[in-house]
Amino acid sequence: MNRIREAFDGKKAFIPFITAGDPSLEVTRQLLLAMQEAGADLIEIGIPFSDPIAEGPVIQEADVRALKAGFTTDALFAMIEEMQDEMHVPMVFMTYANPIYVYGKERFMERCAQSGICGIIVPDIPYEEKEEFRSACRKYGIEQVSLIAPTSHERIQMIAKEAEGFLYCVSSLGVTGVRKAITTDISSMIEKVREVTDIPCAVGFGIATPEQAKEMATLSDGAITGSAIVKIVAQYGENCVPEVAAYVKRMKEAVRQA
Repeated sequence: MNRIREAFDGKKAFIPFITAGDPSLEVTRQLLLAMQEAGADLIEIGIPFSDPIAEGPVIQEADVRALKAGFTTDALFAMIEEMQDEMHVPMVFMTYANPIYVYGKERFMERCAQSGICGIIVPDIPYEEKEEFRSACRKYGIEQVSLIAPTSHERIQMIAKEAEGFLYCVSSLGVTGVRKAITTDISSMIEKVREVTDIPCAVGFGIATPEQAKEMATLSDGAITGSAIVKIVAQYGENCVPEVAAYVKRMKEAVRQA
């Protein structure tokens, strides 16, 4: 079984997101271990980028902090490679096309494979252009996770048929960020997917409270939380690890009840 699929095997998954290098790569390392210990089933690691078009202000500001602190993709790969034996949950990168191009497609995917990264999420590469990275991903066994949005409608099944790893269901229009309520008809999105594939579907964008996480996991196979965690990191800085761990534990418990 693919490692990403294993995250959903027989359970609802909770998937936290953090921005690598915010406030430092050493804190990122501690966060990865702490979130795994707190019950994360799969972890998304954001690679800082100067123009993250899918992100709201919380994650944009985290990207700026990380880049100002001297973040490099090479240093991130080296750190993850060093902690491979300690990480037992699958990890995926959330990044943009530009950082991959700058690093070199082949080299990027090869380093992903070497460091134990299972997949990539690239929100600025639409379904129609996913071939751009497909051959390099296939060569090194990296899964290209697709996103489906509330506006996808007739494209949902087309995207789902070729989806790898899991499907990232975008809960709301716009960029990432904490939302008071999620009003999208997630059920109908999942139904459309289920007509063509049994791939796991996890819902992200705007999920911040245990109640929201439980609700989304009830409708799907899991919940993804990013901005709410990145806000905790921003608030507590170098002392954020126990705060994030406690938050992940609460969210995982809520998802477990779904």
